Amino acid sequence: MHISVIVQRSGKRQRMEDRNDIVTRMNQNFAEMSKIHKKIAYYIMYLYDTAVFMTAATLGKEIGISESTVVRFAAGLGYDGYPEFQKALEEWVKSKWNSLQQMGAKYGNSSQSEILTSVIRADMEKMEDTIHNLDPAAFETAVSSILEAKHVYVIGLRSCEPLASFLSFYLSMIRGDVMQLKTTSTTELFEQMIRVSDEDVVIGISFPRYSMRTLKAMEFANDRNAKVITITDSVHSPMNLYSSCNLLARSDMVSIVDSLVAPLSVINALVVALCVKAPEQASKNLKDLEEVWANYQVYLNDEIDYIDNKPVQGNALVKDSHE
Repeated sequence: MHISVIVQRSGKRQRMEDRNDIVTRMNQNFAEMSKIHKKIAYYIMYLYDTAVFMTAATLGKEIGISESTVVRFAAGLGYDGYPEFQKALEEWVKSKWNSLQQMGAKYGNSSQSEILTSVIRADMEKMEDTIHNLDPAAFETAVSSILEAKHVYVIGLRSCEPLASFLSFYLSMIRGDVMQLKTTSTTELFEQMIRVSDEDVVIGISFPRYSMRTLKAMEFANDRNAKVITITDSVHSPMNLYSSCNLLARSDMVSIVDSLVAPLSVINALVVALCVKAPEQASKNLKDLEEVWANYQVYLNDEIDYIDNKPVQGNALVKDSHE
């Protein structure tokens, strides 16, 4: 299949077709790798800024394998020995320019108002790219899978945790049996997922630098034959290794924070599409919730109506001028 993606580098957009960098090669070959070779791939994907300086012997020692195994790993990806592999890794790491350097280069001489305008325009550009690159078929599959699932698990850690919370909150309004996975260790994560089955959906949200714990959750869900949906940034994302349904949203890091505008819009679209596809189910759940909110005075405007100033519980907020 011919793949065309947009990448951001040094502030310039470049269209790259069938990109064959080192991470792409690892992604393409991951399913067929041995357990040991997968261990090497994991290490390089998540500690690339350390691995790039290592010899084959040093890398092997760090992971707990032999130097010859590392060399065979490089050869398996199509490189003529470890030096060529290391050079390819170095080129890829150079493309991951330090975020503070990016921010200084882009905004160093800008006024505050110029920074505001530039950041908003950059987010608008990410939205446009997301619209053009998100696969409609994958989106429809995600909607159907979520509605048909027995249980839905949502995981997003670190900067992606607010996205996971937002999605979980609204999914719980639309359907039952939704769990947001919150964890501080891999063990806790698996304890929460121990009952995942082929009747369930697991939604993983992660952007660079990708969370190893989130990826482990995707691997576990895939091993349990659950339907795995990812919300991530690129076809090159390691999140796609275990997913059959990938929702891609641009999230370039142009400062010390991730831009999560496009991913949040994709999540908004998911919520709207779910409500449209299952209106009766969503309506019933929302009606039940509204009754609970009213009965237990969850929101302040259950007691005071700020919109029309009509009497609440027999007391007017404003006195009628004719009295």
